[in-house]
Amino acid sequence: MGGSGARPTSPLPLGTLSVCLSPLSTLEIMGKLVALTLLGASLAFFGERILTLRGKLNAVSRKVVSVELQNCQFIEGLENGSEDIDILPSGLAFISTGLKYPGMPSFAPDEPGKIFLMDLNEQNPKPQALTFSDGFDKEIFNPHGISTFIDKDHTVYLYVVNHPDMKSTVEIFQFDDKQRSLIHWKTITHELLKSVNDIVAVGLEEFYATRDHYFNCFPLTLLEIILELRWTYVLFYSPREVKVVATGFQSANGITVSQDQKYVYVADVSDATIHIMEIHDNWNLTQLKRIHLGTLPDNLNVDPATGDILAGCHPNALKILFYNPEDPPGSEVLRIQNVLSDKPTVKTVYANNGSVLQGSSVASVYREKMLIGTVFQKALYCVP
Repeated sequence: MGGSGARPTSPLPLGTLSVCLSPLSTLEIMGKLVALTLLGASLAFFGERILTLRGKLNAVSRKVVSVELQNCQFIEGLENGSEDIDILPSGLAFISTGLKYPGMPSFAPDEPGKIFLMDLNEQNPKPQALTFSDGFDKEIFNPHGISTFIDKDHTVYLYVVNHPDMKSTVEIFQFDDKQRSLIHWKTITHELLKSVNDIVAVGLEEFYATRDHYFNCFPLTLLEIILELRWTYVLFYSPREVKVVATGFQSANGITVSQDQKYVYVADVSDATIHIMEIHDNWNLTQLKRIHLGTLPDNLNVDPATGDILAGCHPNALKILFYNPEDPPGSEVLRIQNVLSDKPTVKTVYANNGSVLQGSSVASVYREKMLIGTVFQKALYCVP
């Protein structure tokens, strides 16, 4: 068994290894290896989250198949968004415009928001900007979701989510039909009214409202979306109590109530779902079901003739966050039928790739006439 017996070679000579590590103690080496391992795991986790988010938001890959409505035209005068629309039983439509919101485009960033009115009973209805009563600071008016309420004496109130200086308040106005004006009645603030998106009035000074993000600054909001945190909620407000009544949403967005006032419908835009919630005597909500959609729902309205939900949706939402006029975000309107049944039906009633309408956020109907609004662009009026 003679011979020198050559030893196996090492990929890294021991002398070299000792030189590389000699300045470091064993604990320091282990600490740096742990840090590198955690960094690698974090990057892998965030990479997986971003890929999941990209798929959920239909980043740029989803091709919008056109579904057109007949006899549609742009509404002249609504050029800077029509984020939410609410129509009275009489056919008067209230439209919020000019929203400025973190991460969203705006074609008129220096102009205050407005509320427009359209009478859908007219042959060729035109939007009219409503005036505000003295004392209300219209220069920092930044309207988001809206809701109407008709009191027992037939007085019409308009509830508006407002973001003055990027904060969240709820403004209550009394509508003066003769003067076509809004008389400011009350400003509501509360510690739970943060990052408020939409509102639905259920009584005088009583409403449900949605919180769409937990964090207020856009970078943390984006992180919240990537991590799919379910930290947003629905709250109930009245002069007697203010409380959170439903939790577990990624981004609670549009909200409306059924015609019989027994159910609340909530859009979770980041989760691409609509939640059907039952109203209890104490105003708490219990989830009955979630309806999964292939698109991201924004504002919701109920068709008074059928009870169906109409949802303005974003088929490729990242195109809104990273707006490119050469490749604009598309628009989509869904009709959800038989909402309370075991098998609701989801039907696309309008879809466009952005060549006509960009970033649809709401649809509302009156006697088969439909208004389709957007976050920051134009609005459509369609007749049968």
